[in-house]
Amino acid sequence: MLTTSTQIFQKALAEKFAIGAFNVNNLEIIQGIMEGCRAKKSPVILQVSAGARKYAGAIFLRKLMEGAADIYSEIPIVFHLDHGEDFEICKECIDHGFTSVMIDGSKFEFAENIALTKKVVDYAHAKGVVIEGELGKLEGMEDDVVVARGEGKYTDPAQAAEFVAKTGVDSLAVAIGTSHGAYKFPLGIEPKLDFERCRKIAEAVKIPLVLHGASSVLQNFVTEINSFGGKVENSQGVPEAAITEATQCGVAKVNIDTDIRLGMTAAVRKNLAEFPENFDVRKFLGAARDAVQKMVEHKIDILGSAGKI
Repeated sequence: MLTTSTQIFQKALAEKFAIGAFNVNNLEIIQGIMEGCRAKKSPVILQVSAGARKYAGAIFLRKLMEGAADIYSEIPIVFHLDHGEDFEICKECIDHGFTSVMIDGSKFEFAENIALTKKVVDYAHAKGVVIEGELGKLEGMEDDVVVARGEGKYTDPAQAAEFVAKTGVDSLAVAIGTSHGAYKFPLGIEPKLDFERCRKIAEAVKIPLVLHGASSVLQNFVTEINSFGGKVENSQGVPEAAITEATQCGVAKVNIDTDIRLGMTAAVRKNLAEFPENFDVRKFLGAARDAVQKMVEHKIDILGSAGKI
């Protein structure tokens, strides 16, 4: 069931849970996500990045997501553009059936971010599409989004209130200590999120908050990847307990990409190592799809969205 995030975010805020926003790149990822949501009876946000559009093609991805909406009709599904970099790409996605779009103006100065975001909001709202904006800057790397360590900027609650009032965004991505990629925090440093800041932002803006860069980089998958020849070393993510706590202070959407990549990579490496004679891609991609499903089911439990359809 294709929908916007408006109603499911309202329920999430009222009942203190969050919706998983999972990045999709191909058929197996979408199938794994949807099977996990069906098993857990959870709504879901399928989101597409600029990198995914370049890799798989915008039309291919859109058709795959449309297929998911047809097959899993009992699941509320949001089609979302992640990190839209300009008005043109946001307009294209709005015009081609996305129900939610993120315009990421965080690289600009405050006034320019407001102007760009409002332009997208005005266009989207006229067509019934909801908009996520971003204020603050996360460190790390995800596809084309690259911010060096030390160049991040936490979201200011007072500035967030002004931003929301002037743009009319429906949800707001905030920076409270998370970061993109698998190398979020130096090993030996305890990862911490600024929950007090999160509460202040939520009180100031009165709209759902979004947590980017929230994969936990589960070490069992890192260990498995490395044991089969990988080199994912010195990686550390956001503790899952912190993600659960974030759902209690205004966060209604949590982005998860890296953990899916790690789960899939571990499954593929293990399958190819254990069955070196195999050259049927369906075997190792099937193992990857199963790994996605298990990861999504696990994340749904962390977010508390099981049984919320």
